[in-house]
Amino acid sequence: MPVHHLMVGTWTPPGAIFTFAFNDETLSLELVKRTEIPKDEPISWMTFDHAKKNIYGAAMKKWSSFAVESPTSIVHQTSHPMLHHPQASSPDTNTRAIFLLAAKQPPYAVYCNPFYSHAGHGAIFTVDSTTGALDTNVQNYEYQPDSGIHGMVFDPTETYLYSADLKANKLWVHRKQHPDRPELDLVGSVDCPDSRDHPRWVAMHPTGNYLYALMEKGNVLREYLIDPATRLPVYTHRHWPLIPPGIPDRWTQYRADVCTLSFSGRYLFASSRANSFDLTGYVSAFRLADNGSVERQICLNPTPTSGGHSNAVAPSDWSDEWVAITDDQEGWLEIYRWQDEFLARVARVRVPEPGFGMNAIWYD
Repeated sequence: MPVHHLMVGTWTPPGAIFTFAFNDETLSLELVKRTEIPKDEPISWMTFDHAKKNIYGAAMKKWSSFAVESPTSIVHQTSHPMLHHPQASSPDTNTRAIFLLAAKQPPYAVYCNPFYSHAGHGAIFTVDSTTGALDTNVQNYEYQPDSGIHGMVFDPTETYLYSADLKANKLWVHRKQHPDRPELDLVGSVDCPDSRDHPRWVAMHPTGNYLYALMEKGNVLREYLIDPATRLPVYTHRHWPLIPPGIPDRWTQYRADVCTLSFSGRYLFASSRANSFDLTGYVSAFRLADNGSVERQICLNPTPTSGGHSNAVAPSDWSDEWVAITDDQEGWLEIYRWQDEFLARVARVRVPEPGFGMNAIWYD
């Protein structure tokens, strides 16, 4: 079918999930449904479950889940408070649900990260075996008191979990206690090469050989080899810029955002945001070797706006051809075609609502 649907959330209230239809033949893109959700639970990061029957959301002070009956029928199931710290759910603290990762293999748990203050633990939720809704908070596993995890990724076997700790400037590795249970034990952590790196996002090659860490403050992508014995990431001393050279104060003017692989695993996309609306953000593409090492940086293109809080890159999950990028400076969802290693915008639509444009997820 030529029509593909995407869902996008918001950074600020009122909470809503927006559904869009993209036609890959006519290259049209339109908003087809605005689904109201609890108004104080806007979703700053959303993800599908393994079957795309549920959406899980990092929703301010809650972890939320929604049944997806069709692209335009999305029903709120449940919202769980943050219970990893007695002050996390208080309206008087700035602790915020920021990111979650849904396992794609049984037992299909959801791994959740808070941010800002009181963010020293990750939360693991089981899901209802019938509905897929978030069910029970079975573990609040420890990082360290000053941690702030913003991105995580599993290895291909979903045995080892890798976490990017922006605030503590390190990468963590945890291991499932048992293949049939979601709970984790700590394996170890590694400090980042530069004290100003501040890792925000991680991606892993399908082989499990290489981990890519995006450094928010450093505005670089760093390559790590996974030690087969310890499973810890080992820095290869190779890195690539996510903003152009010559910027007067690269440590404060830009913040790198997201890195993620294309459907085939041959390419990796990464983005950065500007801290001023007068500047543009940037999106990069990298060619990966079959073993996962970075062969080369293909491009470093400006984005139309600063990106705001977002500039999140979302490749489609059935083809390398289509890439979505969201921004919340002006509220754009944009579709790009990736062809012959060139990136071209083919469609865009603007939603002028507060905080619109956090991340896009492809439904079909």
